[in-house]
Amino acid sequence: MLHRTLILTNGDILDSSMLKERIEAWTPEQVIAADGGSRHASTLGLEIDLLVGDLDSIEADQRETLRAQGTQLEHFKAEKDETDLELALLRAVEQGATEIAVVGIIGDRLDMVLANIHLLTLEALNPIRAELWLGRQTAWLIRPPGEEFKGAQGDTLSLIPVKGDAMGITTMGLAYPLQGETLFFGRARGVSNMMEQEVCRVGLETGILLAVHTQTA
Repeated sequence: MLHRTLILTNGDILDSSMLKERIEAWTPEQVIAADGGSRHASTLGLEIDLLVGDLDSIEADQRETLRAQGTQLEHFKAEKDETDLELALLRAVEQGATEIAVVGIIGDRLDMVLANIHLLTLEALNPIRAELWLGRQTAWLIRPPGEEFKGAQGDTLSLIPVKGDAMGITTMGLAYPLQGETLFFGRARGVSNMMEQEVCRVGLETGILLAVHTQTA
C-alpha cells in the first residue's frame, strides 16, 4: 500500500530549493502529476509514477519520454466533470494513500485556485491527511473534534471556515484565543493568528476549518 503520495499540479512553485528539501524529508512513496504539473518534476528532482488528466498541456514527444522513463499514463477526455487535480486526488485515494501533499496549486486563474483549495473537502479525502504546500505555507482541513499541530513560536496560523459556520472552537497556544466560539463563513476573523508555543491545539465541535500555517523561517 502506498501511504504518502505527492501530487504535482500545473501552478507556480515558490522557493523550489526549499520545497525540494521539504519533499526529500517527507519521503513520498509515489508521485502523481496532474497533466502539466509534470513540468515541475525535473525542478524538484522527482520521477513521475503516474500522469493523469486530459494531457492538453503536454506535447506528444513529452508523453513518449515519460513512458520511456516508466511513467504510467491515464488519459481522460477533455470533456469531463473533474479537473485534472481532482482526478489525481481520487486516484491517490484508490491506491491507498493515507497522506497526500499537493504542490503547484497557485497560478494566474483565480477560479482554478479556489477550486483547488475546495477539493480538500472531497468526501473521499475525509479519512486522509491531505495538505496543500506553497513555499513555507501548509493548508489542510480541521474537522471535529479538532487536533494538535506543531510549529514554531511566531508562526502564523489562519483558521477559515468552509462549507458554513464553524462552531465551538477552542484554541490553545495561540496569541488570540478562542473559547467555545464561532467563526462565521464569509468573515475573516480567524485570519493571521500567531503561535505562541511549538505545539498548539484547535478544538472544534461542528463545521470544517481550513487551517493555513505559515512558517516564519
